[in-house]
Amino acid sequence: MTTVSNQDKSIDVCLSQAESGTSEALYNLGLMYSNGEGVQTDYIEAHKWFNLAAMKGSIEARTWRAELAQEMTAAQVAEAQRQAREWLHTH
Repeated sequence: MTTVSNQDKSIDVCLSQAESGTSEALYNLGLMYSNGEGVQTDYIEAHKWFNLAAMKGSIEARTWRAELAQEMTAAQVAEAQRQAREWLHTH
């Protein structure tokens, strides 16, 4: 029997909540990916979620997105933006 850790549940819950498109849910995913909370640290993924949250009006997400962008290459930022557009298109 396979058990699911609390961290796995946490990312699943956050991803499910992000489907609603609320800025808080999107922002929380950005935090998880930027800090490696329950997932492997991934700045591209974090930037994507912060970008989506910023589009929904989150001031905090704008700040985090800008700080992350300073640590990323132009190609990484472009990829994060592409993924954000793709997410918007499918949701």
